[in-house]
Amino acid sequence: MNFDFSDDQQAIKRTAKDLLAARFTLDRVRELAEGRRYDETAWTELCELGWPGIFVSEDNGGQGLGIVELVILMEELGYALAPVPFLSTASAGLALELAGSDEQRERWLPGISSGELRATAGLESNGEARLVPDADAAELIVLLSRDGGRVLERSQAEVEPLETIDATRHFARVRGEGGEPLEGDTSAALDRIVTAIAAELTGVCQRTMEMAVEYARDRKQFGRPIGAYQAVAHRCAQMLLETEGARSASYYAGWTADAEPESMPQAASMAKAYASDAGWRVTASALQVHGGIGFTWEHDLHFFLKRAKADGILFGSAGSHRERVAELSGLAAEPAPA
Repeated sequence: MNFDFSDDQQAIKRTAKDLLAARFTLDRVRELAEGRRYDETAWTELCELGWPGIFVSEDNGGQGLGIVELVILMEELGYALAPVPFLSTASAGLALELAGSDEQRERWLPGISSGELRATAGLESNGEARLVPDADAAELIVLLSRDGGRVLERSQAEVEPLETIDATRHFARVRGEGGEPLEGDTSAALDRIVTAIAAELTGVCQRTMEMAVEYARDRKQFGRPIGAYQAVAHRCAQMLLETEGARSASYYAGWTADAEPESMPQAASMAKAYASDAGWRVTASALQVHGGIGFTWEHDLHFFLKRAKADGILFGSAGSHRERVAELSGLAAEPAPA
């Protein structure tokens, strides 16, 4: 059995890594984050490459590839901490591709795939979605739950911009009545969305781990690199373990989406739970390795730590996804007898 990427997948990964590294240096990410804005020129370039529709069927204007290809892109976007509205656009596309009617897909997916239609999706509970990425600029908002969903045009939604700790991404609270119901499997769409977020967290982990290891090699105390000391070396090794665990879980979930969909509900929640915890622990450990400089605003680590924290609760916390895994595995605790 071959567990490596195909030639096409390798090409996608190389292109994404090289392009994002060129467009989003850490200085550029800081400039955009401090200005609370996105790089629209870079976003146009990504749209011209067909990234927003990489998983959308060719009939609806996409590239007709799979969720593994989406996971590849999301990992590289997380690694670069790219301030672009990719996650929001992909989330809306996944919702419509998986749960929309033929008419809804035909009407909205071509615009989403090309990037011409700004769209987003959020997790709805009790009539509102509390944390929706890029809803402030969205023309179309998809509200999802495990039991159903609906599509709102901007005029039908009440959007309240939120200022969160993650300055590299925009968020809003969304309320609204009516809209067009989604008739398909919204749970399947949510599984793919959380898998994409897990992949982004993996990229964040990889980047901050590399930053910590490089610092541990260069910074000297008492004439020795701090990485030579056991406490620092063990912390870096734990970061590697958790990063690789998040990567394995994310790619397995992406693989199940295309090859073994009956396994995806559990795999997706496992990936989101693990990556949410790993994202916070790895970025926090990287900050500890950097010592006092890591706690300063001038160092770039805090942008990654804050993205990890926000991603950790987006579309369900680690705890909520662990509970779902337990339910799907038949391990949920039985209620106490009356």
